[in-house]
Amino acid sequence: MRYLYRSIQVVYTIYAFIPFTAFLLLIFPIVVVASFFGKIKGGNFTYKLCRIWSGFVLLMLGIFHKTLFEAPHDRNKQYVFVFNHISFIDIPVLLKSIPKQHIRVLGKAEMAKIPIFGFLYRNTAVLVNRDSPEKRTKSVMQLKSIIKKGISIVIAPEGTFNMTNKPLKEFYDGAFRIAIETKTPIKPILFLDTYDRMHYRSIFTLTPGRSRTVYLAEVNVDGLTINDVVFLREKVYKVMEEALIRYKASWIKP
Repeated sequence: MRYLYRSIQVVYTIYAFIPFTAFLLLIFPIVVVASFFGKIKGGNFTYKLCRIWSGFVLLMLGIFHKTLFEAPHDRNKQYVFVFNHISFIDIPVLLKSIPKQHIRVLGKAEMAKIPIFGFLYRNTAVLVNRDSPEKRTKSVMQLKSIIKKGISIVIAPEGTFNMTNKPLKEFYDGAFRIAIETKTPIKPILFLDTYDRMHYRSIFTLTPGRSRTVYLAEVNVDGLTINDVVFLREKVYKVMEEALIRYKASWIKP
C-alpha cells in the first residue's frame, strides 16, 4: 500500500509541473518587457504577475489557502516580513499570503541559475550569496535601498530549511539589523502547512490539502539601536516559536 501511495504521489508531482511551467512560460514574455522598466516599476508589475501565478498553481494543485490574522495588519505600512522556512512550496504560499503590498524577497543566488524561472527570479528577488561576505553586504545595502523607496522586504531569518524537529532553527541577524537601521517594524508570519504539502527532503512529496498563513502582531523597533540586534532577534524568535507550538505545527517533536 505504501508503494502505491508513493507512486500516486510521484505522478501527482509530475502533473504539478504542467500548470507550474505552463503559466510561467505564458508570463515570461511579459516579464521580459517589464524588466526594461527598471527594478522598481518593472519589479512591482512582475510581482503582480507572480501573485496571479501562485494563486493559479495552488488552485490547480488542490492546495486551498487561508490567511489568518492574530492582530490587525496595515497593508499601507512598510514592514520587514520574516517567515519560518520549512518547504520548497513556501514561496508560492508567500506570494499568496501578501497580496496587496509591494515587496521584495531575499533569495538564494543559486536559484537564479534555473532556466526561465531564474530570469523571473533575478528580476523579483534580491539575491544573496552567503559564501561571500562582500556579496552579503551588497545584498543588505540593496534591501535598505528598497525600503527607502517605500517597498517592504521579506526575509527567512533561518537562512535555509529548518531540518530539525524544533519549531525553528537559529536565526541570522540580518533582518533585525536592517529593521533597526531603517526604523522599520518586524512583521512575523507563519506557514503552518507547507511542511505537509511538500517536505524539504524531496519535491516528490507534494500533496493537496490546506495551507494556512498566520500574521502575528508587528514588533516595533522604535528606540532600539544596533546594540539591540540580539535582543530583537531573540524576541521575534520567541514570539514565532510560541505561536508555532500553540498551533501545533506538525514537524515539532518532543
